Amino acid sequence: MNKVDINKIEGIKIYDIPFFSDERGMFFESFRQHSYNKGFKQDSVSFSKKNVLRGLHYQKKKTQAHLVTIIKGSIFDVAVDLRRSSKTFGKFASIKLSHDGIRQVFLPIGCAHGFQVTSHEAIIHYKLTNYYSKGDEGGIRWNDPYLDIDWPNKKPIVSSKDENLKFFNDIENKETLF
Repeated sequence: MNKVDINKIEGIKIYDIPFFSDERGMFFESFRQHSYNKGFKQDSVSFSKKNVLRGLHYQKKKTQAHLVTIIKGSIFDVAVDLRRSSKTFGKFASIKLSHDGIRQVFLPIGCAHGFQVTSHEAIIHYKLTNYYSKGDEGGIRWNDPYLDIDWPNKKPIVSSKDENLKFFNDIENKETLF
């Protein structure tokens, strides 16, 4: 199996975010620039229903680091290390994220990212260090036998685009990774 602990992939950071809740709802600060020291350029939001699986995505040339925050619901979040010089190249790590215990995950440049929704619905916020570029999209198939990711639901809802992504061993020598 190609799974490693999330803290074994160099550059991944997990932040536990203090939040305040009462009968009215909850509040938390999702970002303070001086806390992260990254040049974020774009914010994106994803709304997905239960069992939706998105990923595993990356940008080939206009690379992006991600700061992922769960706003509502819960997800099984996955990062795949695509940095050839890394000790964990070709390995993946996963973490469960939920709005019940606000956590953020920072994924450095060179990691593919994906998630599966485990709650009724989920809202995920991303801060990205570069702009999205459709012509720069890359990805690895969610059910890649080499990675052997143990997704919570074995029959997820997947877009046709994601269902037709390449397998890890098919992209490794054909595209420049990182």
